[in-house]
Amino acid sequence: MSLDKVRSALEIALQAMTPTLETAWENRDFTPTANAYQRAFLLPASPRNATLGDDHYQERGVFQVTLNYPVGKGAADGMARAALIRATFFRGASFTNKGVTTRIEATPEIGRGIVEDSRWVLPVSIRYFADVFE
Repeated sequence: MSLDKVRSALEIALQAMTPTLETAWENRDFTPTANAYQRAFLLPASPRNATLGDDHYQERGVFQVTLNYPVGKGAADGMARAALIRATFFRGASFTNKGVTTRIEATPEIGRGIVEDSRWVLPVSIRYFADVFE
């Protein structure tokens, strides 16, 4: 399935970033520690069909990375990680997995940081698209 290939390509790129950060992957066991960590989710949108009767369509959506830092330590570490995500998933970057190339549509959006439980949470939204030919 094309969404699996999109997800895998984006997850591999996130995991390859240095410095590394512990990651809570979607639907996998994860126990938060006292350290900073990130959560990653694929939020697919409706596929785009350019023409009728064609075997081509475009997967679109958001790869959501939510950074989680201990409360009371300031915003600098989280913002630095968000900047690194922007540098990795820059507008026009492409990531290929099993014949499907996923492209980054726009500069990742850094949202407003909020406090949830004992964490300062900073969302980073990465808009993607992938042309699929079946």
